[in-house]
Amino acid sequence: MVSVIQNVAIDSADAYELARFWSDVTGCPLHPEDGPGVRETQVMLEQGPVLYFHQVPEPKTIKNRVHLCLRPESSRDQEVERLLGLGATFVADHRNPDGSGWAVLADPEGNEFCVLRSEPERADVQS
Repeated sequence: MVSVIQNVAIDSADAYELARFWSDVTGCPLHPEDGPGVRETQVMLEQGPVLYFHQVPEPKTIKNRVHLCLRPESSRDQEVERLLGLGATFVADHRNPDGSGWAVLADPEGNEFCVLRSEPERADVQS
């Protein structure tokens, strides 16, 4: 017997607003019954578990022990710029001159996440 991951739970100060940010990031819709003011909401990813946002009273205080890694359809650098435009902040640059590496961003509530190279970028470096 095994367990299946149902969702990835993310604590938040404003569940709906943070879910809206991640809905824009992923291009996936919020749960159809959710709206402003809800204390729990979900981003319905096309594949894999849902992103579940749950409102909590305490703020984020330390670095995430678990984080999301995104593989964009566009180039990594184009995606970083798009996400910054959506309200992410730049945290750390781990990109290398040869094109490998990743960028670390944070969502509007400070949760860190990585932006990896796209599949075509990975193929270019390997060839």
